[in-house]
Amino acid sequence: MATPLAPGLLEIDTRLGGWTHITAGFVVEGASPVLIETGSQSSAPTLIAELAELGISPSELAAIVVTHIHLDHAGGVGDLARAFPNATVYVHPAGARHLADPTRLVASAQQVYGPLLDELYGRLDPTPAERIVALDDGQRITVTEGLELEVLQTPGHAKHHVSIFHEPSGTMFCGDAVGVRLPEVGVLWPATPPPDFDLDKALASLEAMRSRRPSHLAFAHYGRFEHADDLLTEAADQLRAWCDVGERALREGRDLEQALADAFLPSLEVVAPEARDRLLTLSGIHANATGIERWLRLRDEGRAGDEVRR
Repeated sequence: MATPLAPGLLEIDTRLGGWTHITAGFVVEGASPVLIETGSQSSAPTLIAELAELGISPSELAAIVVTHIHLDHAGGVGDLARAFPNATVYVHPAGARHLADPTRLVASAQQVYGPLLDELYGRLDPTPAERIVALDDGQRITVTEGLELEVLQTPGHAKHHVSIFHEPSGTMFCGDAVGVRLPEVGVLWPATPPPDFDLDKALASLEAMRSRRPSHLAFAHYGRFEHADDLLTEAADQLRAWCDVGERALREGRDLEQALADAFLPSLEVVAPEARDRLLTLSGIHANATGIERWLRLRDEGRAGDEVRR
């Protein structure tokens, strides 16, 4: 069943892989109800059934918003768009063409996930291009008279990332821009995957969210948490720490992935093995290391290019 979070806000557990408290979708109630996040394609039947339980008919859902196009957030878009034919699909401009034609996105995901793609996530069906709206920074999505959601472009985790602010409840729907915080794990964990992770953009995005003074952050992985300002500070400190460890490893000729594992996996030793495994499925050391290493090398190449130009 959907869980009330605040007046007019509901959380739906999309049950990725049959697990609970791993991936969430959120409903903003009003005359034109909005769904934020679809989860994976494998979760679409659960989400569609829960929306029906809420009394949202196929003709009533007005909008589907995805924070970014990674398949654990947007894999269900095509299925949801089919089930709710009047819903406008909102996405970052850099993600719009991939929802209309997901061929390249799915092929890239296949290389990353291998058999796990179909076993856990599923793929992504195309959405008609005429139903997709690219989101500008500061754009507003109307839910009902007097209530609009504010869009913030928040790159860093991915170049195609947006966050959504629900001012009446002080809730910032932050996708993966702040990281992953699973209830059964109890710690904030970074998400720095390739190919788009960029520390400077990620830190700027955290500050953009902070500027709206949210009281709560709503994580796709998983749930709504208070003390938003503290979480944003923790996320920034954490990203800097992971990148510092990675940079030092590269400078010393050590394996960056092993250095991150040595530095940060001990913090999960108190976590139940099943919960730790689920966290690392969503945001594993290998993916985070690859994203950080790619960012460091691109940054250093840019600095070298600047020196040459001087």
